[in-house]
Amino acid sequence: MTDALEEQPSEQFDIQRILGIVRRRHLQFLIPLFLAWLAVWGVSWILPPRYKSTTTILVEQPSMPQNYVVPNINDDLQARLQSMTTQILSRTRLLLIIDKLHLYTGSRNGATADERVERMQKDIEVDLVRDPQKQDISAFKISYSARNPRIAQQVTGELTNLFISENLKVRQEESQGTTSFIAQQLEDARANLAAQEARVQQFEGQHQGSLPTQEASNLTILAGLQSELQSDQDALNTAKQQRVYLQAMLEQAQAAQPKAPPDATPAPGATDLAAIDEQLEKLRTQLADLSSRYTDRYPDVQKLKDQIAKTEAIRANLAAAAKANGNDVNSAGDTRDTAVSAPVLQIQGQLQANELEISNRESAVSGLKARISEYQGRLNAEPATEQQLADLTRGYDQSKANYDDLLKKKDQSEMATSMEQMQQGERFTVLDPPSLPSKPAFPNRLKFCGVGVAIGFALGLLIAGGLEFMDDRLYTEKEIKTLLPMAVLSEIPEISRPKDERKKRRRLALGWVTTAFVAIAILAGSAFSFLHN
Repeated sequence: MTDALEEQPSEQFDIQRILGIVRRRHLQFLIPLFLAWLAVWGVSWILPPRYKSTTTILVEQPSMPQNYVVPNINDDLQARLQSMTTQILSRTRLLLIIDKLHLYTGSRNGATADERVERMQKDIEVDLVRDPQKQDISAFKISYSARNPRIAQQVTGELTNLFISENLKVRQEESQGTTSFIAQQLEDARANLAAQEARVQQFEGQHQGSLPTQEASNLTILAGLQSELQSDQDALNTAKQQRVYLQAMLEQAQAAQPKAPPDATPAPGATDLAAIDEQLEKLRTQLADLSSRYTDRYPDVQKLKDQIAKTEAIRANLAAAAKANGNDVNSAGDTRDTAVSAPVLQIQGQLQANELEISNRESAVSGLKARISEYQGRLNAEPATEQQLADLTRGYDQSKANYDDLLKKKDQSEMATSMEQMQQGERFTVLDPPSLPSKPAFPNRLKFCGVGVAIGFALGLLIAGGLEFMDDRLYTEKEIKTLLPMAVLSEIPEISRPKDERKKRRRLALGWVTTAFVAIAILAGSAFSFLHN
């Protein structure tokens, strides 16, 4: 059991067997290795060389700090580069370069413009260079491959100019488009704001007097009207009480006076004029008293002046009527004295003046009540008016805020557009001009050498392993013992002749020579490819 465990590793890795396979199959391995390497390496010299010209374009940030001028274009540089690359590599742009530099003239006959454009698109490479710390795009490289190094350099220069000019054009157009869009939005916001302002003004005009801002003044005026109403009510009540008193006195005086002769006829209008004169005297006395304490604009002063004017007008009308009847107002006193006693006439005059005062007071009270009702209606309507005005004002405030924000953005956008037109924004700068390649970028003959060695090694292993697998001959003692069902009792030693020894030595020398030849050939080819690559 122990012997079996010790023999198992030797069976898994038998170095003697591997050395035997190498001695037998080294030519079957070396020849395919050499031929495969030679084929791949030879192809690298047959393929036409292509030269690649490369330029590096630096992405410079705006010279103006963003705290002062905020750019108004898309900040995604990668998206803009993809868009510009798509535009520059379009059929129209590339055909201009192809016709200008006479590219792909040696292509097969019948090549269409689309095929030439497709070939040129494959020959162009655009690689982004990112900042290792921020991972932002700091530069990008443009490469073009051609069979002529100067053509490659010229085409790379044309592509570089297109990228730089296209970037300026795209940034300016995008900035101007942003400014135009904001300007249009600003005009719409201005029209909306004007409409909102007009609605607010129209509403305030329609509800003048019941606006929330007029509540304090309405309350003050209402309090004054109520105080004035109370004063007039008190005066009216006093006048009505005086009327009752005068009527009672008049009845007593009329009952106490002697009856007048049948032919005694009082002068028409004399009693009325006397009462009116007495009332006028009383009103003037009150006016003089109020004028000594208040100005002419005081409400009670103005009302007394109005009452005096109305009373004078009544007196003038009565006097005119008396003259028209042929009666002398001045001589009416004698007749009055003969017809009616003086106390009765005096009381009648006071009663008529009292009636006039009551009428004026009632008219004033009615007017004050109407005004109080008006102001109370304004105060009652103020909550609803305030809500409606708040809705209108809210819309106006929103429109005003939107307008102010758009106006600020428009100013910033105009500054950013001006900055782009002055080429002070983000711009592309040639860091490395298009190079003039001195060595072809394709084919890489040194790489072809490595690929050829790898292919030859795999092919040699495949052929040598296949031949060894199909060979059913036995070469070692262990293989014979494995096939025999019984133990080996004795062995016959190998009898070698001088001829066989010479053949074996020649075979071994041929193997070493072949190995050295293949190794030297591969190393020489690699060195030659390295020097001419």
